[in-house]
Amino acid sequence: MAETRSVLEREYIIPLRKFWMKVPEYKRTRKAIKAIKQFIAKHMKILDRDIEKVKLDVFFNNELWFRGRRHPPAKIKVKAIKEGEIVKVNFVEIPQHIKFLQAKLEKRHKSLEKKPEKKLEETKYRETKPDEKTESEKMEEKEKEKAVAEVRAKEAEMQAKAQKHLTVKKEPGFHRMALKK
Repeated sequence: MAETRSVLEREYIIPLRKFWMKVPEYKRTRKAIKAIKQFIAKHMKILDRDIEKVKLDVFFNNELWFRGRRHPPAKIKVKAIKEGEIVKVNFVEIPQHIKFLQAKLEKRHKSLEKKPEKKLEETKYRETKPDEKTESEKMEEKEKEKAVAEVRAKEAEMQAKAQKHLTVKKEPGFHRMALKK
């Protein structure tokens, strides 16, 4: 028996000024976020009005905080999507600069996902022919050996410099004035 989750989607214009005017300036944006969560919990009929079940989109949250903690927006238009007991809050109309950031992030994640696949293909190839090494692997090994040799040479130079700069401990009472007498 599979549960069928009903997806409820609504748009709201939330007045925030009346909430954040009641708190000190430095707490205004935080209060605006709490007011959004309380408003959504009330209007989307979340059990016990639990604001922890209301999740704000990362870009939406950043947009609220963009003008600082003292100057949140006076009202905001949101889209709330209820899936099961969790409600996700996002923009109704996503601004162009946010679309750009989302596309950039997706592109980055796609490039990160592709890299492990290539490694898996290489390991499959290695499993079939473990004795043979490709030219690129041989070149990588030579480069690693060169790098290790360079590091060891630098360490030897640093130790030589450290030995050179060690001072010989002089006897107490030994001064130039004593030599002149």
